[in-house]
Amino acid sequence: MQQDKQPDYHPVVFRDRAAGYAFLTRSTASSDQTIDWDDGETYPVVDVEISSESHPFYTGKARTVDPEGRIAQFERRYGGAAGQGTGTGSGS
Repeated sequence: MQQDKQPDYHPVVFRDRAAGYAFLTRSTASSDQTIDWDDGETYPVVDVEISSESHPFYTGKARTVDPEGRIAQFERRYGGAAGQGTGTGSGS
């Protein structure tokens, strides 16, 4: 492996300002800002807009699709209630 072609891989703190959450990991990302971490060391900090602490899927705040709205739209477009017969041949 050629050492001159590899990016600098170093400890970096990623901080989600919306959730007030930060985590230390290794990355090739760099930043001019620094932060004092719990272990007493100073690391570069990269601010991110969203992380697992603020993402709707991971927090359980994801919006659900309204299936009734889709059914009503189908009925308006094609007429009648979907899945119901026309009244003939009911077998009674």
